[in-house]
Amino acid sequence: MSDRERRLRTVDLARAVGLSTQQVRNYEGAGVLPPAGRTDAGYRVFGERHRDALLTYRALQPGYGAVTATRVMRAAHDGDVAGALALVDAAHAELHEERVSLRAAGEALEALAGRDADAPPPRSGEPSGLRIGEVAALVGVRTSALRVWEDAGLLVPGRERGTGYRVYGPADVRDARVVRALRRSHHLLEQIRPVLEDLRRAGSSEALRAAVEARGRALTARTRSMLAGAGALHAYLE
Repeated sequence: MSDRERRLRTVDLARAVGLSTQQVRNYEGAGVLPPAGRTDAGYRVFGERHRDALLTYRALQPGYGAVTATRVMRAAHDGDVAGALALVDAAHAELHEERVSLRAAGEALEALAGRDADAPPPRSGEPSGLRIGEVAALVGVRTSALRVWEDAGLLVPGRERGTGYRVYGPADVRDARVVRALRRSHHLLEQIRPVLEDLRRAGSSEALRAAVEARGRALTARTRSMLAGAGALHAYLE
């Protein structure tokens, strides 16, 4: 620590950033802070760099989370700037994947908008539900596509007792329409699975739409927090 740098006791640093003295000690031990100096009596001595480190860490937390923020600061203080930035990149890539899934959910809702997702009721004397050929014609795909989607776990039709034939209910037809719409938009099967899970969990397209809108607002808020945190990190590293 430079002789010209203002010295801060543990209590001074804690007060400066609104933490307890124990939290400051914990952060130093976790690598969030660079190592503190020591007086001849063994007391910790901090400086402006430690204050800046704490403020940077707290700026990173809202967008990146405490775990990633800690790993970023630890890497920076270990001299591994590239590693710290790689952690930032990974967090942004994860957020991008969430946006891809959210966009897929929005496209699925558009595919369902304005049309009745329920299949027509069975004709008199027919078993409840639709056979695979009927669903293929209704959705506009080949039966082989429905089998591929079933093998991937996207569709889970029932089976007719005795014959073992696939039987598709209204929700199965809805799911098939969603898959077809997203496949036409070049979404991968593994990207479609969470959309269907959300739709089934929500119970209706209206409920999913509300959830998608709320999630979109949350992602936007997180993006802004990440930008603020990345800016603080850039200034600290400089």
